[in-house]
Amino acid sequence: MSSTKTTVRVKVSPQAARIVGKEAPRDMQLSAARGALPLAAHDLITVLFFFVNSKDVELKKLAAVTLRELPVPVLKPVLTNAETHPHLLHLIARARYKDVVVMEELLQNPAVIDETFVFCASRVAEPLLSMIANNAQRLQQAPQLVQAILDNPHSDKALKFRFGWSEEEAPALLDEDEESAEKGEIEEVEEETLSKYQHALVLGVSEKIKMALTGDKEWRSIFLRDSNKLVSSAALNNPRITDGEVLALAKLKTTSDELIRIITLNKDWMKSYEMKKAIALHPRTPINKAMRLMSVFNEKDIKSIAKSKELPAAIVNNAKRMIMMKEKKGG
Repeated sequence: MSSTKTTVRVKVSPQAARIVGKEAPRDMQLSAARGALPLAAHDLITVLFFFVNSKDVELKKLAAVTLRELPVPVLKPVLTNAETHPHLLHLIARARYKDVVVMEELLQNPAVIDETFVFCASRVAEPLLSMIANNAQRLQQAPQLVQAILDNPHSDKALKFRFGWSEEEAPALLDEDEESAEKGEIEEVEEETLSKYQHALVLGVSEKIKMALTGDKEWRSIFLRDSNKLVSSAALNNPRITDGEVLALAKLKTTSDELIRIITLNKDWMKSYEMKKAIALHPRTPINKAMRLMSVFNEKDIKSIAKSKELPAAIVNNAKRMIMMKEKKGG
């Protein structure tokens, strides 16, 4: 039985080369593995890449821990740079696939390879799973993604139907809110040569709008992320949409400003504290509206926002002002 090893060539800057080279001082390497050296983001990730793949057990363990704990602002220049080496991005994905903030940035980088998408598709939870499932270009490019999504324990019933589960498996996956499920009956599944997702690709705008307004959770999931605002808005206005679906949409950074606007206009949705928090911290929410929503935040969330290095400065400063005002009143 033979095994094959893939050689990956990563360009190393002079600064990184001094650290990963055979003649590098041991204390320097240990400090770098802990993330304690003043290195540029790309150099740091490059060094950690070499250490994680080295035979030195101590460096390997330290580098792995550092990768899992690096703050998002440190990683962001690497995550968002289209010239980042794909295997550096793959390394980050393996270490941080449970981190929604990191992965939302990473999965939008065009340098990410199919192998990384497949790895993530089989492991990530929502909203990242929907982000992958709605990437039509990547699905066509890497058909193995479908099986990875189906194998993912976080895939819900609608998602499994969308990617063509067999008719024999369908009864176990029927939505609990369907009338047939309430009666204990098994809904007959019509044989289709195309999954709903594939079918959606050939629908016209008017047909999409009609299906978005009346369709089940699977159709809503597809059309909420449609690039056409009329289609995505129709899906959000579907009378069967649940509060959970809307909250997941509000937490997704890539959700359009139009959908965020529609959510904020719905008084029932906006009664929820979690919804107010998601909307206030969404990058598409106008700053003045976000600040108004922050007035109901609890002390724990305000303190967390005040320490954030990822949110807009206006939001962070507003949280700091709120803390100062409360301290003055208390004093």
